[in-house]
Amino acid sequence: MTVKPPARFLCVHALQTVPFANLNRDDTNSVKTVQYGGVLRTRVSSQCWKRAVRTDLQQRIADSALRTRRIGERVACLLTKERDWPEDLAARAGAHLAAASGIKFELEEKDKQVQANKVIGNALVYVPQTAVAELADVAAEHRAELEKAKDIKKSSDKSVLPKDKVTAILRTRNGAINLFGRMLAEVDDAGVDGAVQVAHAMTTHPTDIEIDYFSAVDDVTDDWNDSTGSGHMGHAEFSAGTFYRYATIDLKELADNLGAADAASARELAEAFLHSFIRSLPQAKKNSTAPNTVPDLIHLTVRADRPLSLAAAFEKPVRMAADGGYAAASRDTLAQYADAVNTFMGDDGILLAGWTGLDAKDHPGLGDRRPSLNQLVTAALTAAFAPSGSGAAA
Repeated sequence: MTVKPPARFLCVHALQTVPFANLNRDDTNSVKTVQYGGVLRTRVSSQCWKRAVRTDLQQRIADSALRTRRIGERVACLLTKERDWPEDLAARAGAHLAAASGIKFELEEKDKQVQANKVIGNALVYVPQTAVAELADVAAEHRAELEKAKDIKKSSDKSVLPKDKVTAILRTRNGAINLFGRMLAEVDDAGVDGAVQVAHAMTTHPTDIEIDYFSAVDDVTDDWNDSTGSGHMGHAEFSAGTFYRYATIDLKELADNLGAADAASARELAEAFLHSFIRSLPQAKKNSTAPNTVPDLIHLTVRADRPLSLAAAFEKPVRMAADGGYAAASRDTLAQYADAVNTFMGDDGILLAGWTGLDAKDHPGLGDRRPSLNQLVTAALTAAFAPSGSGAAA
């Protein structure tokens, strides 16, 4: 009997076919693309899909985070609406809280006039939603000082509020922050190394960008029938295809972020992330395309050695089947590549490999098949959070 090494990475791979859509646009409203294997693919950026995952995850764990440059205004809003502060005093409190953070800021301008107490930070803060009420509590503790204080009218103005209390709140974190990390260099010790890595999604095959011309009818003109032409005309870009998606959770990083003793919370967050990653979909142009598909194959691995993406399986673009479609060929290609990589690299670092999906065909290169997504996730989590050194090697 050999001793199992501790699990280090939990990798999730998904194949998902998306119909006519534009899940992620660039600055010109064009479909995002990438040249890979000498052909053009449709791409969805990791930032785009991570936001969809984060939004879903926060609902799943009932613990939201807030990312904003306008933290002062958000606190001021709470003070007026929930604690009955006068608007001018609440605005001053919010501005002094923002100034006390130590983050450089500027003031909003309107008609070339600087707006007192309208503070906009030069960096996004990323804090638990509960931080808003906690900052409001700091303002309430020092209301007397705020009533006597001057308004914040320029970026060099100092706050009358205690910086240590404000920055301590900005350092707080929750599940989403422990998973995705936080960059906040302006506040000492506020940075959090993310435990999750998410790849840009891309199609497994070449794609063409479709230009959709559209027009909108003017209902009055249509009723009166007194002229021709539309009320509005335009065009938009769309594409469709089968996407390969990949992410990994660094289990050690997650444990470090939570505190090594909090294994239950680590497992809960890992489970929530897996379900959110698998089930989420970016919402761009959802009302005009409704591309609400689900992945048709999910492959999970628990690894003791290193994370491993299988994106290289599609460096040679998948060819369309004789009877049409890329999904079936993509599943076969993924399974064949996974099997080849494991033969080449060795599978001694794999503590569990499994898959589930809609395909009636078996794919032994992806490990054991599980009947449902829930069963696959449970098996992966059991392997990932098994006591270190227990049992025989897989």
